[in-house]
Amino acid sequence: MAAAVRRKPPLNRLPSPRSFLLPRRTRPRLRAAVGALLLAAGPALLAPPAALAQSAHLPALGDEVSQDFGVGAERRLGDRIMVEIRRDPDYLDDPLLLDYVRSIWQPLLDAARVRGDLSAELDERFAWEAFLVRDRSVNAFALPGGYTGVHLGLIGMTATRDELASVLAHELSHVTQRHIARNMSRSRQQSLVAMASMIVGVLAASRSPDAANAVITGGQALAVQGQLNFSRDMEREADRIGFGLLQQAGFAPTGMASMFERLQQASRHNDSNAFPYLRTHPLTSERIGEARSRLGVEPGARTGAALEHAVMQARARVLMDSRPDALQRWQRPGGAPAEDAAGRLLAAAAQAQASVLLRDWVQADEALARARQLAAPEPRALRAVALLQVQAHLARGETAQAERALAPWRMDGSRTTELLAAQIGVGTRPPADPARLKRTAEDLQTWLSAHPRDSSAWALLGQAWERLDQPVRSVRAQAEARYVLGDLQGAIDRLRAAQRLAQGSASSDHIEASVVDARLRAVESEWRQRQRDEAAGQNG
Repeated sequence: MAAAVRRKPPLNRLPSPRSFLLPRRTRPRLRAAVGALLLAAGPALLAPPAALAQSAHLPALGDEVSQDFGVGAERRLGDRIMVEIRRDPDYLDDPLLLDYVRSIWQPLLDAARVRGDLSAELDERFAWEAFLVRDRSVNAFALPGGYTGVHLGLIGMTATRDELASVLAHELSHVTQRHIARNMSRSRQQSLVAMASMIVGVLAASRSPDAANAVITGGQALAVQGQLNFSRDMEREADRIGFGLLQQAGFAPTGMASMFERLQQASRHNDSNAFPYLRTHPLTSERIGEARSRLGVEPGARTGAALEHAVMQARARVLMDSRPDALQRWQRPGGAPAEDAAGRLLAAAAQAQASVLLRDWVQADEALARARQLAAPEPRALRAVALLQVQAHLARGETAQAERALAPWRMDGSRTTELLAAQIGVGTRPPADPARLKRTAEDLQTWLSAHPRDSSAWALLGQAWERLDQPVRSVRAQAEARYVLGDLQGAIDRLRAAQRLAQGSASSDHIEASVVDARLRAVESEWRQRQRDEAAGQNG
């Protein structure tokens, strides 16, 4: 087993553990089963199948969990898993979609604080980060340490903001109630590195029967499959607490029941394994009935921004499959036009985005004009379409037009507008305006002082310093981008390159050189600790 783990390929080469449920023609991606396996399978690999039947009841929060798998341990495991996930090409940093998901996630997190569902220790020490996965399947999954993945397929199939919020509330409740740790606490002596290594081993095993035989035995495989789902008690608890979060955060409480019904109906008509969420969170008539019964408590909160959600649905549907033939289908939609405004806006926004990716500027402009008209009644929908327009201008190198389109929204404080403004600043050519580039660099530094883990912002800052002929600062920013993504060796290589540049230049900024030296020592120390942990995990 240890030898197989040491030869583990990168995550982007691996199918999900549930790939045996998927058609062979489906490209391996970072699917729902990745999340499910990361939640529970690591310790289950050491547990006999019989032990799984003894876990029907939830332990108290203060007993086994805190002793066997503490908050710090869970966060470290989540961080290590995210290093692998961020390397995968289907890990997607799309600012517009990510801002939208986080605009739903943050009110739910705030509601958990208000309700007392989130302890002070968890609040402080977990990451509480939602991220995107470029995948057509309908799924969301929670990971150790407060990370939650959202597939584009889920965004694309939800009809309302409230339905999407209901799924995120459910996943958030799994984390706040420490269901992940409750599952993992069954293995009392397994190291965190060994857990992470076994997870990668299972992913490798799922690629071929030979690898499966080499890495896990039949009994262990059964144990893993048995752990793909949370217990019924955990599911009911996540439903109940998630419903409370949904209401507290101001989303329509009908969102959870309508989402359950949508999933059930869709899976009946399309049993092509496109709904892995139903395998990790199986629907039962009991769960649906309970969701409906809770509606009697307080019906009729706000219904959400239907038009803005339509734009985000369109973006998710286009980005989850960017092959030319798929884009052409969105560009030339067939069938009868949608009867409602949200449906017509979805079609126009999808056509515009597909046309931009196909570089068909005539159709892109026509579709964007139609989308602006349809989005006009809802300011946030109009903003979303305007930002699509900015991206369309940038795609064809029209930085002046992009800047004009961005101007009404530039100071809204969002990550999307910050990064678009930076792209405009570094993309203006020629001639380059040093004063403009300097402002771009300063704006990015201000943003990064508050958001130091924004790898895209670091990468753009590196481009700005490069165009300003500041090579030491540029390479150091590139190093920080690699560091945030978990690529410590890549960060070290770039910091050493920046160190050499500083030493070889008489005009080098001595303060920046000192920062590079300090960061290199810190990252090298972290890298050595990671190597020690991995060695201990392989020997333990």
